[in-house]
Amino acid sequence: MKALIGETVVAEAASNAVVRIEGNTYFPPDSVAVDALRDSPTPYTCPWKGKAQYHDVVAGETVLRDGAWSYPNIKESAVTRAGRDFSGYVAFDAREVRIEN
Repeated sequence: MKALIGETVVAEAASNAVVRIEGNTYFPPDSVAVDALRDSPTPYTCPWKGKAQYHDVVAGETVLRDGAWSYPNIKESAVTRAGRDFSGYVAFDAREVRIEN
């Protein structure tokens, strides 16, 4: 699986390494390109996953504000619901970042 902005790969992982939740593909933290993410101050808390960390996505001169998010400390009930621990995994806004198999 790849997350791309134009032709720039911002994350890449094997299909069995990603987690799919609510139509979003979450990539393991170590699959995200170095310097592709900058933490954003945008606050959000999901009722069942917990507190989110938004990220600006950087690809060359392109910066997508709040184009990605993660849940650094997910609720235990979210692990049960998703079927595995996805703490720190990163999802990208599919309106701006292309996800390919």
